[in-house]
Amino acid sequence: MNLKEEIPVVAKKVIIPFILITSLFGLWGFANAVTDPMVQAFKKVLELSNSQAAWVQMAFYGGYFCMALPAALFVRKYSYKVGVLIGLALYAIGALLFYPAAITGQFWFFCLGLYILTFGLAFLETTANPYILAMGHSKTATQRLNLAQAFNPVGLILGLVVAQQFVLQKLQSDDIENYSSLAEAQKILIRTSDLMVIKNPYVILGFVILIVFFLILISKMPQKKGDDQDSSLGNTFSKLSKNSNYTLGVFSQIMYVGAQIMCWTYIYQYAEGIDISSEVAANYQFAAFILFFVGRAIGTYLLRYLPSGKLLFYYSVFAILSCLGVIVFQGVLGLYALVAVTFFMSIMFPTIYGIALEGLSEEESKIGAAGLVMAIVGGALMPKLQGMLIDLGGYGVNDIKILGVSEVNFSFTLPAICFLCIAIYGYRVKTNPIY
Repeated sequence: MNLKEEIPVVAKKVIIPFILITSLFGLWGFANAVTDPMVQAFKKVLELSNSQAAWVQMAFYGGYFCMALPAALFVRKYSYKVGVLIGLALYAIGALLFYPAAITGQFWFFCLGLYILTFGLAFLETTANPYILAMGHSKTATQRLNLAQAFNPVGLILGLVVAQQFVLQKLQSDDIENYSSLAEAQKILIRTSDLMVIKNPYVILGFVILIVFFLILISKMPQKKGDDQDSSLGNTFSKLSKNSNYTLGVFSQIMYVGAQIMCWTYIYQYAEGIDISSEVAANYQFAAFILFFVGRAIGTYLLRYLPSGKLLFYYSVFAILSCLGVIVFQGVLGLYALVAVTFFMSIMFPTIYGIALEGLSEEESKIGAAGLVMAIVGGALMPKLQGMLIDLGGYGVNDIKILGVSEVNFSFTLPAICFLCIAIYGYRVKTNPIY
């Protein structure tokens, strides 16, 4: 009998802690989904170029990079529960900063709010992912993390619905065909109104997070405490740097997050290139998130029968093929291919995460988890590069053709390259399994 069938994915004694920690996955999924459409919203409202608007993602995912290691060092010394509470507090503060940002109308103020918000998300992800892995036998760790991560798309779907129904549909600047040609006084009135619309979901989210904060504060959820006496930090870093499975896992995670955010962010620009409004494009992103949920559910099931490296390789190959469809196909067919990419990237983050931490000690896993969360910086860097590529011919998305296709189509060579790197990692793990 298959060993994974004999060992429970989640033991009964940790069901409650598992549920509580798993709920956090939906919370940061919401933040991710509600932020992606904001790149297009800020571009329109504040009359920014594609690369300028990409500062939204630079701030959002840059916060992960800056805070992941400090968060891991904190959790290493204190308890998981304290780490979660600090993460929720920072999350709430960043979200609530959108109110004064909307009052001032300054783009940098919004970016600052996102930056602090993701300090909190870095704490939450650095704490929750390794904790889920530790809640049972190592043989079912990757499957257990995929199960917990399956609730991430629930937050994604809810965040997108909020963005579509309460932001994109209410933006006056998106309804005016020649917004940039209006008199400055008219634009100021519209801009002020639209910025207030943009801040609403974040401010409400901030209060929701405060409620979650107090619920966890009063709970008696058991938590493991880090022990900074087990080994020196330098020794831990040295071991991790010499572990090729881990270091290549971090690189693959950078590539994955970059590809994910490019495909989710620039679905709006791709739609713009075929004369589809942002409001309608949100429906395609909604379909993509549904496929993300389905793909992760199917992947979690398949992990009972397929090694994680092999499944990662197969999903990556199909993701590459889908990206080629995005580049080559014209019109709505290319948009369908872009939606399909999401299905195949659904299992990548938790699978790479689980593979990279396989065989590590508890101490190494705590610090190693920080590196994998820092890898989320790929979501800051890669969309910026794609925005610059789309801007080669001007602020539009179809200004020039590159190798016979429009610049926005060609820009999806970047996620294709990212998936190729992940496929190579999956193939390496498939042919050289750790256990």
